[in-house]
Amino acid sequence: MVKKKKGVKKKVKKIIKKNEKIETGIPAFDKISKGGFNEESVNLIVGGAGAGKTIFSIKFLMEGMIKGETCLYITFEEKKDELYKNMLSFGWDLADYEKKGKFIFVEYTPEKVRKMLQEGGGALESLMYSKKISRLVIDSVTSFTLLFEGELAKREAALSLFDMTRRWKTTVLLTSERELTKKDLTSGTSSALEFEADSIILLYFLREGGERKRLIEVLKMRGTQHSKSLYPFQITSKGVEISSKAKKINLK
Repeated sequence: MVKKKKGVKKKVKKIIKKNEKIETGIPAFDKISKGGFNEESVNLIVGGAGAGKTIFSIKFLMEGMIKGETCLYITFEEKKDELYKNMLSFGWDLADYEKKGKFIFVEYTPEKVRKMLQEGGGALESLMYSKKISRLVIDSVTSFTLLFEGELAKREAALSLFDMTRRWKTTVLLTSERELTKKDLTSGTSSALEFEADSIILLYFLREGGERKRLIEVLKMRGTQHSKSLYPFQITSKGVEISSKAKKINLK
């Protein structure tokens, strides 16, 4: 009888861990998503140029580093010096966290990406385990798929990337470059990547009248009763600041 009870306790602990939330450092987002991202989940941040994908992602990493976690940022297009300089405008000193061993910047070339997938992770996987990376951002998965020719090859490479990151037992944000319009407010998801992701966060940068306005939507988040509304947000000196009030959109 005692052995059976121990088995039950272990099972309960496993379920609780799966439901744990990882705060993003963006209070309003954590509220509408019921606590942030699910631990060890793979999440897709979708939006066009200037929508705020990189800023959102770096803020997520900053929250982890402030808490003493080691975080990894993988890019296929961002230049290190430029990224560090831009993030300083929000008061985020990535170079300082890098010196402390809490922030790791990795820039990949097409050759390195192919080799990484062929090796099932290779040196990157060793880095994940040796540094005990808890938060990972890949910016962007769109740039990643463009490294491969043909739709089938792109899809297979992207799905391999998903499988690989899930194996690392870390919380992952993947950014995806896609210009969102009012049509996307009602069209839902269609790509293989979006079906594979544990959550999809849409960042709209819509033109209304003579100016553009930003909106954020949690399109899906597995196992979470998240808000279904759209929320205005701004890029300020503090990063992403989301309004606590939902906004109705005229779809005409």
